[in-house]
Amino acid sequence: MKKIGVLPWLTFAALPVQAAWDLDALMKSLARHEGGRARFVETRNIALLDKPVVSSGELFYQPPARLEKRTVKPKPELMVLDGETLTLERGRQKFSLRLSEQPEALAFVDSLRGTLSGDRAALEKSYKLKLDGDERRWTLDLLPSDQRLAAFVLRITFGGTKNRVEWIRYLQADGDSATMTIEPVAAK
Repeated sequence: MKKIGVLPWLTFAALPVQAAWDLDALMKSLARHEGGRARFVETRNIALLDKPVVSSGELFYQPPARLEKRTVKPKPELMVLDGETLTLERGRQKFSLRLSEQPEALAFVDSLRGTLSGDRAALEKSYKLKLDGDERRWTLDLLPSDQRLAAFVLRITFGGTKNRVEWIRYLQADGDSATMTIEPVAAK
């Protein structure tokens, strides 16, 4: 019988233990995020247009259900998601929509809220989830599991680091797409 020396055992014992990085770990990490403000730049590729439409502004997220998107360029616009109500303001026009009356819109909105709040159960109601990467650099693909939603959205991908979403990419069924980069704004 071969003797195992003490030194290899000590070397093995001194190695740091890496926590398993999986979908549950990501969701727990995202759930700990306290919300806040961020700058965004969104680039939309629309088949009917010759060049992409680029917009920028500020986001505000208050877990678990309030999200504001204040677009400054190219034209001022305010979109507020508060609970089950989506409100859009452009100039003097104001439009509100109850999400419970629009199941496809609700599923799309829940992809944002579910990811930002780390609510795996909410995401899995409408999407198949696929996580790649590790805690330092991850991507989460949401693939519609509902055919009505798949008629509009092919894939939504979130990318980030630790408990922070840094970008979101939408690929619509009609071929249009949008990518939003997100940069946190330090609290004052």
